[in-house]
Amino acid sequence: MRKKILMITGFVLIVIAGLVAYAYMSTAGKTDLSFKIHINEKLVHQSGFGESPTFAIWLENPETKEIRAVYVTRRAAEGDWEGKAEVPTALPQWFKIEKKLKQSLSENNNPDGFSGATPKPGYFMAETGLEPGSSWICWIEVNLAGDFNDTYVGNINEENEKDKFLSGQPAILYRADINVIIDSVFHTSVVGMTVLGASDGNIIQPLYGITSATEIFDEIVISIVRPKPKIIKRHKILTSSLTKR
Repeated sequence: MRKKILMITGFVLIVIAGLVAYAYMSTAGKTDLSFKIHINEKLVHQSGFGESPTFAIWLENPETKEIRAVYVTRRAAEGDWEGKAEVPTALPQWFKIEKKLKQSLSENNNPDGFSGATPKPGYFMAETGLEPGSSWICWIEVNLAGDFNDTYVGNINEENEKDKFLSGQPAILYRADINVIIDSVFHTSVVGMTVLGASDGNIIQPLYGITSATEIFDEIVISIVRPKPKIIKRHKILTSSLTKR
């Protein structure tokens, strides 16, 4: 009996060692794009609805124009706007991209595969795999509903065309140029504010009447890291892509 127990124990240890070795080997030569974003709790609580911001993160290949969705908060991904069919002013630039993205998806793909629950105030973290040596433009668009100010005044009358969706200040669009080299760290810059129907394609620069909207994310760190060895691989955030035509 003792010999049998030792044999079983030895077999289990060999299997575990094999799985650990496989986990490390599967990460060899691979790189992840890592996001660490801090959502400003004070601004969320001061907003008219007290809800965390809606945001989207996507990547664009500057050469091929391929678009890869990384992460989209639930309301924007599912169209769940508490009774409203849509809120196009929430993330105008992302919705423009999303329309093309969904059109490109086959029936076997999940259009909500890159979406997730809207993070609570505090740190949001995500990682997604990218090919070593590749280059990308990272876009982040964020909007905090009900962050009214003297320029973007709230009005509970939804017939008011100026802000019938009560979005408050327009969404802010960030950009970072990414070169996939291990241990690189990238910082974002504000491209402009996104306004539905703007003559220059939703993006307006310079910012007009913006006060707190650029502080919704009070920390954004984007870096290239080595994937962590995992015996059980979870579903990747990055699931869908398209090429602009």
